[in-house]
Formats: sequence, structure tokens, C-alpha cells
Amino acid sequence: MYLKQIEQLIVLQKVDDEIIILEKELESLPKELSELEENNALIKQQLDNAKDRAEVLSHQNKVLSEEIEGNEEKIQKSKDKMMLAGNTREYQAVVREMDNLEKINRAREEDKVNLIGEMEEQNQVVIRLEEQFATSQKEVEEFAATLKKRTTSTKKRLNKLLKERNAACEVIPPRILGRYEFIRARISHPVIVPVEESVCTGCHIMIPPQEYNELQKGEQILSCPNCQRLIYWGKKFSPETAEDDK
Repeated sequence: MYLKQIEQLIVLQKVDDEIIILEKELESLPKELSELEENNALIKQQLDNAKDRAEVLSHQNKVLSEEIEGNEEKIQKSKDKMMLAGNTREYQAVVREMDNLEKINRAREEDKVNLIGEMEEQNQVVIRLEEQFATSQKEVEEFAATLKKRTTSTKKRLNKLLKERNAACEVIPPRILGRYEFIRARISHPVIVPVEESVCTGCHIMIPPQEYNELQKGEQILSCPNCQRLIYWGKKFSPETAEDDK
């Protein structure tokens, strides 16, 4: 009878372990989707900012190009005015005007070269973020598409385990089941563990000789004096001996 009780407690513990895993999974699935969506939204925001910056640079390049083109037209007009200059004073004024415009245009051309380089870098940023966003968007869509199926499957398995748990609880004496539930509510799994070479495999502390001798008799279910987990002698219990004790 002792071995039968140990066997059922181990079965109950395995069921409880899986129930804990499945409950955590049910809790984590919506969180995973939320995290994917948040990451996707962050990448989308970065992409939008990068596109906005690219548009600003493009506009600046257009303004520079128009300014350079306008100055070129002014320089050409100044050249025409030189031909019509009536005296040295007028001629020198036109030359100063042309020199000033050409100086401005050289500076604008340098600005444009730097701007084009920045535009190319920004375009590469946009391309990279577009690829990241496409990948992230796909991950969100795929996860969302399987979320309902995974949730349904997990709940189905959980319901089955709860039925198995109820069945196991029915064959365990109330007093022992109460001890199991009491310990389970207060410490982390496992609740019932074997003792190997006088050592509790739950807390890895040696069992006092007197308790160990009682444990080896296999007459009652004992608790570890240190961690309070239910314990059994590892050499005493095995699937084969449990079958013989049924």
C-alpha cells in the first residue's frame, strides 16, 4: 500500500509539473504577442522617422540645386552686363558681383556634395529599417495566426491533465494528499523526492540516521527534516515494485 501511495504521489507531481508549465504558457502567449507588436511598432516609428529625415534632406538638396541654378543664371547675366559696361567703374562692379556669386556657388556645391552623401546614408537606413519592419510584421502576423490554435490546444491538454489530477487525488488518502498540497503551496517543485545514499535529492542535505532507518522500512511516508518535502527511499521504489504492491 505504501508503494502504491508513493506511485500515485509521483504521478500527481508529474501532472502538476506539466500543469504549471501549461499555465505559464497560457499566460505568456499574449505577452509574447504584445512584445512582438511593441517591437514592430518601435521599428515602424524608426522607419517613419528615417523617411521623414530622408524627405528633409531631399528638400534641402532641391533648395540648394535651385539656389545654385539661380546663381548660375545671375552669373551669366553679369557676363552680359560686362559687355555693356560703359566705364571701368561699372566693369569692376560687375566683376565683384560675379566673384561673389561664384564664391557662394562654390560653397553651395560643397554643401551639396556633403548633403548627397548624407542622403545616400539615410536611404540605406530606410532600406535597412524597411527590411526589419517587413520581418517584424511577418513575425507578428504568423504568431497572431497561430495564437488561437496554440491557446486552444494548450487549454485542451490542461483540461485533460486536470481530470488526471482529480483521478490521482481520489486514490491518495486525504491525510497524505493534504500534506502534499500543504507542501506544494509553500515550496517550489518537486514536492516528493527520493533519498539516495542518505541524501534528500530535493535539498541535498543528509537525512539523520534515525529518520533514514525509518524511511528504509517503507511503512509510512515521511518528510525531509530540512526542506519538509515528502521523501521515499530510492532503492525501495521502482515501477516494478510498485506493480507488485498493487
